[in-house]
Amino acid sequence: MKTICLYFEIHQNIHLKRYRFFDIGTDHYYYDDYENARSITETADRSYVPAINALIEMAERYGSYFKCAISLSGCAIEQLENHAPQVIELLQKLNDTGCVEFLAEPYSHGFSSLASPECFKEEVRRLCHKVKSLFGQDPKIFRNSCLIYSDEIGELVADMGFKGMLAEGSKHILGWKSPHFVYNCNRNPKLKLLLRDYSLSEDISFRFNDSSWSQYPLFADKYANWIAQLPEEEQVINLFMELCALGIFQPLSSNILEFMKALPAQLKERGVVFSTPSEICAKFKSSGDLNVEYPTSWVDEERDMSAWLGNVMQREAFEKLYSVADRVRICQDRRLKQDWDYLQASNNLRFMSTKPNSYGGYRGIYDSPYDAFTNYMNILGDFTNRVNNLYPAEIENEELNSLLTTIKNQDEELEMKDKEIEKLQHMLAKFEKEKKAVSAAKPVAEKTSAAKKTASAKSKSAAKATSKKTSEKTPAKDSK
Repeated sequence: MKTICLYFEIHQNIHLKRYRFFDIGTDHYYYDDYENARSITETADRSYVPAINALIEMAERYGSYFKCAISLSGCAIEQLENHAPQVIELLQKLNDTGCVEFLAEPYSHGFSSLASPECFKEEVRRLCHKVKSLFGQDPKIFRNSCLIYSDEIGELVADMGFKGMLAEGSKHILGWKSPHFVYNCNRNPKLKLLLRDYSLSEDISFRFNDSSWSQYPLFADKYANWIAQLPEEEQVINLFMELCALGIFQPLSSNILEFMKALPAQLKERGVVFSTPSEICAKFKSSGDLNVEYPTSWVDEERDMSAWLGNVMQREAFEKLYSVADRVRICQDRRLKQDWDYLQASNNLRFMSTKPNSYGGYRGIYDSPYDAFTNYMNILGDFTNRVNNLYPAEIENEELNSLLTTIKNQDEELEMKDKEIEKLQHMLAKFEKEKKAVSAAKPVAEKTSAAKKTASAKSKSAAKATSKKTSEKTPAKDSK
């Protein structure tokens, strides 16, 4: 039976303000508050609110049949909490329906997975704690920023205890293979991989309202037929997209939400079901290893890192940013840590791209990629100075390594304690279950014991009565 895995990403760009070279050392605030508030409010009104309401309507109409998955970056959560809290409330309402699984991802929506494993792990832990506090779920499946995946990243994710990970079904990786199967990380077979069908996903997220597209207009029955007519052995169809595709990339006037709301009924008629990523990882066996030596992503035709690291400017900015990763990780300055999250956000490097048509030509406040690079490097110059003031370059070797070792040991100790707590919770749950079973069985046992005693007493009484009658009937022998 074919199953659909429907996943949506929620991330919000962090817009930086105009920052001159002469501001370095005097101005430590880097953000365009007006643009950040305007952007998230507009996105919420035009996309997030109507889209989540549509998902809630689908969950209420189709019950346990309809399921989906969502992940939020930490930057998006903070922006929503500050400027559009109604979106968080709607997500909690959607969570109450039981139809949604929340996934983990890096808090910053940055590229720490490529540069700093320890920083990456710390980010993911923070995001998991945030998801737990908001929605009561412990994420079991991981989704990296921009769907970035490689063998090395997969190994890191598996070591963190995740059961599965989302990735791009890139042609240059799959070759003759199909994305409609479950695969596994070649360095750790325990981590299952769900690969996006980018063609079917982008039919909705990019081409739906394109009147020049050969399949325009796209209706739910036609789309459901495409899925139902896939080869019988291809049973897992992963549709991954940004939530803002519903309302921003595809405007509400295109009837994109009506299409989404009609889709479950059409799929149900054709025997296709919905599943969450965790359910798929539990139900389906892996079809084999997936070898991804170099990172893949879900962006542009190349499906690689060239949108963010494709030119000299981007690579220089990337290297300078992560050169202070270890120092930031050991600091306790909350303001510095928040700046670190926001400066890692993927759009900061994307604005510097010189690729044709990359990012749809959108660059925020910048006139060109060179303008974006200059502004970002000015901000990064001030930020690195603040970090180095806390931990100067002279302590790089012994003292810094000692601090990092201490933090690593503390992290390992916390992980061990978390595992021990989880183990004890399982033992407690098992004990409670056994206790309930014993409590339920006790009245039955007492009743059975009482019945046995009564039967035994009756048996003894009957035996005595029989013995007495026998003695009365037997004549006494004459004494000699």
